[in-house]
Order: sequence, then structure tokens, then C-alpha cells
Amino acid sequence: MEGTNPVNKKLAAALSGGAVLVLALTGCSSSDDGNEKLDAWAKEVCDAVQPQAKKIESANAAIQKETSDNSTPAEVQKTDAQAFQDMSDAYRAMGSAVRKAGAPDVEDGEKKQKDAVTELNSLSSSYASLKKQVEALDTDDQAKFADGLKDIATELNKLSKSGSDALRTLEEGDVGQAMAKQASCKPASVTPSAAAG
Repeated sequence: MEGTNPVNKKLAAALSGGAVLVLALTGCSSSDDGNEKLDAWAKEVCDAVQPQAKKIESANAAIQKETSDNSTPAEVQKTDAQAFQDMSDAYRAMGSAVRKAGAPDVEDGEKKQKDAVTELNSLSSSYASLKKQVEALDTDDQAKFADGLKDIATELNKLSKSGSDALRTLEEGDVGQAMAKQASCKPASVTPSAAAG
């Protein structure tokens, strides 16, 4: 009955790669040049993105929890499908937030914003498609199910490697600095020692 567990761990590992993507959105160093317009833009985006980043973290955690238990293929399928749905929704919401905020007040702001929105929407579609793939797996056949999960883990790996270039570009320079000042854009998982320092 060991079949899906190692594969599911691969899935979890691939997913944690995807989580890095969101944290790219939420952690940068700060130095202020006092651009109020840009600060306002950053606050709007950060406030909207923060709950979505948490949603993606929870989805990752759900998949990782399911992998550590001795779960049946049906349980794994249900958890993974829900997690992918949540991720798809979260990335779509982030895309909407960046679109709604408008172009940041920086050079090439409009292009950077459009590219980031396109990328977030594309991630949303990719996770929606992974959800369909998981739901289509045969949970009655352990070996087939494990093979199917392997394919999904491979897709996830690709997803976590690609897909954050436009976000990084959006957050270069002044935009990143403005975002770093927003409380809602501070990285969520601060270690106690760092918080105390």
C-alpha cells in the first residue's frame, strides 16, 4: 500500500517550489524615496495579494499533510484537486488585483503590469488544468494512480520553475522598495529570532 506515498511527496516538493513564487511577491528589502503614488499602488496590491498568498500556503500545506499520512488514493485525489482549485483561484485573484491597481508609477510600468497580469492568469489556468488531471486519475488502481501523480508532479515542477519572471520584473527597483514598506507585503513566515532582532 506504499505506492502513492513517495510520489505524493514529490508532488509536495514540487508544490513548495510554486510557493516560492508567491513569496517573490511578498518579500523585498526597503529603502524609501518617498513616491506617494507608488506607495499607494504598492499598498493596494499588497493588501489584495496577502490573503491569496495565505490561501496558496494553506493549499500547499494540505497537500503536504495528505502526503505524510497513510492516505488512500481517493483522499489524495480529493485534497489535491481542492488545493489546485484554491491555487487557481488565488492566482486569478492576484492577477485581478494587479490589473485593478493599474500601472505602477515607474518606467515601463504599464508593460510590467500587463506582463504580470498575463503571467498570473496563466498560472491560474495551469492549476485549473492540474485539478482536472488529478480528478481524472483512476483511484481504484494504485499503480496507475501513482503514475498519474508522477506526471502531475512533473507539470508542477515546470510550473514552479517558470512563471515568475514577469512578477520579478514588476517588482524590480522602486516598485519592490515601495512594496517592501507595506505591512501586508512583509513575508508571512518570519522566524522568531528574526522577529525579535
